[in-house]
Amino acid sequence: MRSSHSIDRKMRILITGGAGYIGMSLIHKLMKSTSVEELVIYDNLARGNYSFFLGQVFSHPAKCRLVQGDLMDSHRLKEVLEGIDVVIHLAAKVSTPFSDKDAHAYDQVNHWGSAQLAIAIEESQVNRVIYLSSASVYGSTEIAVNEFYTPNPKTFYGISKLAGEKQIKRLSSSRDIYILRAANVYGHNPAMRIDAVINKFMFLANYRGRLTIDGDGSQYRSFIHVEKLAQIIAGLIESEAKPGVYNIAEHNLTISALVSQIKALYPELEVLSINHNMPLRTIQVNTDCKIFQHVSLPQKSLNQELQEFQQAFNF
Repeated sequence: MRSSHSIDRKMRILITGGAGYIGMSLIHKLMKSTSVEELVIYDNLARGNYSFFLGQVFSHPAKCRLVQGDLMDSHRLKEVLEGIDVVIHLAAKVSTPFSDKDAHAYDQVNHWGSAQLAIAIEESQVNRVIYLSSASVYGSTEIAVNEFYTPNPKTFYGISKLAGEKQIKRLSSSRDIYILRAANVYGHNPAMRIDAVINKFMFLANYRGRLTIDGDGSQYRSFIHVEKLAQIIAGLIESEAKPGVYNIAEHNLTISALVSQIKALYPELEVLSINHNMPLRTIQVNTDCKIFQHVSLPQKSLNQELQEFQQAFNF
């Protein structure tokens, strides 16, 4: 079922893993769209963080409903996909980019869960799929990679996300498929992951006045703010962008440079370095991403975003 690149009627959208960190920012944006008739959140609530459901009332809550279900539940997936036009696949076992633990869990959720979803979509009327992958599929790189760089994942997480990509790409002959390889996501929202690099550093700087870095701090990481990522995903739903693979990154920073940015907000911050001589993997993503030709980002600097993050803390 090949669709045109534009969708003229009101859409029903299914978001797997929609009750998570990125889902919260994304749904707030989609609620405002007059093109969206209904948002279905499909989530197993395994994170145990219910902040998504508390505190902030959505602008048009009648548009939204929750279906509690698992990616491995093929019967449930087929039921929930009835009448759906667009699938945004956020559900995943997530980690820091270089996690090397729990191989089976990553493979089960990110690989085979995506496979179950792809099978269910094949039997549905869905015409557009957006899969949130990760820049971790590139492994460790000494250069800033673009979408033409051959993936070479080095961790169980990266391997499982690349395997998930392959499962979703099987639908490319009959649907519009968008694979988004996102950098480290950061920024405040009520459902945020505190283990993400910037989020963790900001929390420690604010409440402990001390943080620890591994190695000498020269290792690079790539970053994208959660609100900017959500805006890109929302924009792709009706975009004329060709289906394919897109990187999403706005900043490449060494850990030392990142800590310097945070220290500017917290001048008394104490920074400890451990395993100083241990070589660590590094990754940079070319920030001249193809996707920015189709979806624009808010003009907000990293420093502004960190200041807003700082102001979000209770004390």
